[in-house]
Amino acid sequence: MEKIMLWSDRKSCGGEDDFQPYLEPLLLPGDDVRGAVIVCPGGAYTHRASHEGAPVAEKMNELGFHAFVLQYRTAPYRYPAPQEDVLRAVKIVRSRAAEWHVAPDKIAVLGFSAGGHLACSSGVVFDEVKADNGDAADAVSARPDATILCYPVVSGVNMPHSGSFANLLGEPKLPQELKPFSWECRVKDNTPPSFIWHTAEDAGVPVENSLNYAAALRGRNIPFELHVFPYGRHGLGLGVDDGVPEIRVWPELCGTWLRKMGWGKCSPEK
Repeated sequence: MEKIMLWSDRKSCGGEDDFQPYLEPLLLPGDDVRGAVIVCPGGAYTHRASHEGAPVAEKMNELGFHAFVLQYRTAPYRYPAPQEDVLRAVKIVRSRAAEWHVAPDKIAVLGFSAGGHLACSSGVVFDEVKADNGDAADAVSARPDATILCYPVVSGVNMPHSGSFANLLGEPKLPQELKPFSWECRVKDNTPPSFIWHTAEDAGVPVENSLNYAAALRGRNIPFELHVFPYGRHGLGLGVDDGVPEIRVWPELCGTWLRKMGWGKCSPEK
């Protein structure tokens, strides 16, 4: 699979890890202009789970959308390194929209678990975390047009997944120190719409993360769609290898939601 490096200069965390973040494009053939989905695998900010990457992007292709897998920086890199990566990814896709037949105003960021925290952050800190690289992509907005949150880590103050925050920030923090990274506390009027799903029995990341984020969107009159499935462990991904068939409908539900907002096949390029 092709790799599109995010940054022209090499990023370093000051230690032995020299991972350089990149995008993997999965573009649909033809000249039809379509919406795009950038997929952020989960992994508690220590790794990127493979079952939440390419298979999900391929599913987005099946549903009629261009897709990209974001291989972002994780520990030992710290905040805001992953956030820089996701915002830079949005800028790259938007700046090359004509080349890739992507609708530049139909770019969504999808994430699982800690990748959900990353996707969620892209709709909150897009105007405060810098993702400039000294090229043409600097001129376009880093704000995604939607976020898709799959059993996301959202809050550091209400039912948090403490491991993800410790990995992102470098050490355990007190709840009051985590409020700036608790996205339900940071929703603003231009935070994008969101599709959210979770399972009620998730023991890894409690469903309250999704419920409270949806409530915050509701408080700002920002559109969202929320699905809470009764059964299923944390980390299901597409759910194809688990005995919880009812959650396997989430991609189709998400695809319908995106198409209703215009993410499907758009007018041909002039």
